[in-house]
Amino acid sequence: MKILRGRVLTFVSEPQARDDHGSYRYIEDGAVEIENGRIVRVGAFEGAHAPDARIIDHRPHLILPGFIDPHIHFPQMQVIGAYAGALLEWLNTYTFVEEQRFADGAHAERIASRFFDELIRHGTTTAAAYCSVHPQSVDAFFGEAEKREMLMVGGKVMMDRNAPPGLCDTPQSGYDDTKAGIEKWHGRGRAHYAITPRFAITSTHEQMAMAEALAKEFPDLHIQTHVSENLAEIAYANELYPNFGDYVGIYEKYHLLGPKTLLGHCIHLTHRETEVLSETKSVAVFCPTSNLFIGSGLFDYDRQHERGVRIATATDVGGGSSYSMLRTMDEGYKVMQLRGQRLTPLRSFYHMTLGNARAMSLEDRIGSIAPGMEADIVVLNSGATPQMKLRMETVDTLEQELFLLQTCGDDRAVVETYVMGKPMKSALPA
Repeated sequence: MKILRGRVLTFVSEPQARDDHGSYRYIEDGAVEIENGRIVRVGAFEGAHAPDARIIDHRPHLILPGFIDPHIHFPQMQVIGAYAGALLEWLNTYTFVEEQRFADGAHAERIASRFFDELIRHGTTTAAAYCSVHPQSVDAFFGEAEKREMLMVGGKVMMDRNAPPGLCDTPQSGYDDTKAGIEKWHGRGRAHYAITPRFAITSTHEQMAMAEALAKEFPDLHIQTHVSENLAEIAYANELYPNFGDYVGIYEKYHLLGPKTLLGHCIHLTHRETEVLSETKSVAVFCPTSNLFIGSGLFDYDRQHERGVRIATATDVGGGSSYSMLRTMDEGYKVMQLRGQRLTPLRSFYHMTLGNARAMSLEDRIGSIAPGMEADIVVLNSGATPQMKLRMETVDTLEQELFLLQTCGDDRAVVETYVMGKPMKSALPA
């Protein structure tokens, strides 16, 4: 058994206001007891001493659930920061070129190793990732996750048009490869397979029907795709599917919406589309660094929240420019500022932890620090840089400290990342 000592913060519900103290539990001198990869007790450190426990003292740092990223592209590590004017130009000039390299299994394994290093470095313990069209990219992704015992959601993208030949499957091969990946990986260790039609533009009607068949055959699986990111993309999707009413209507027609459907971006939704997402309990995934970097638009958080749409927040690397959920929420705050909306520090940290766990239907396993939960944990130092340390001299509330971490923090603020109770960041190569 080991005991992590420090200031423990975990959420129990979505914060409704800046002073919603009932939405979280905070222990000034806390103890998180871990045994066999699970949390067995959380409480005050005083009286928490088990005779055989190893105490790891993280004071004065914050101990939180590991960060969760519900939308990221692992084959795009080497296109971060690639200059382009808009989404479709960026895809065709950089992304599709890079993803063709994942036909090489050795390359896929090398990038997968680096990908998980970066997640751990930034305090992210679970993600929902898009692999490339190649089955070997899926094997590299889940194989590396298995080595590290990380809970991951992922899947091979299905795309049979509007991409280079080296990135196109067929409706039948997309179905066959996905089904083989499900049978090989889903439920193995902590792996969750996701049915992954990249987006409507890169799938024919026949392939969308195959995605629908997979969703019916495996109704408990996650589904991940993109919608309403860019105005030119929306126009093209409606041109390719002229009788479907709107972009969301394409996924609705093929019965791909539901509580485990993660829809990247959702920026330019119509009223009808918003209502459909709310009714089907599908998840709108807010990707602020990507939306700003590619110039796609400003996510309307309040509108979707008020209509009852479930919202997650994500990095969307490599359109997104950082692996850090702290940086992501900093940009999310700015997007909402531009819309005249407010994202409180409490809600930001809720999204990074329990909120994203709920959005991914994984809250029974991760996203909070409580007995029985899997021990995925991040430790944060609010004085990690000289400017943060100086600012901390004047910080006197938890809210102010969280906002400082969100505004100025990055991987340097991550002291340690635990996966199933094992320290992972300190074990990374220098």
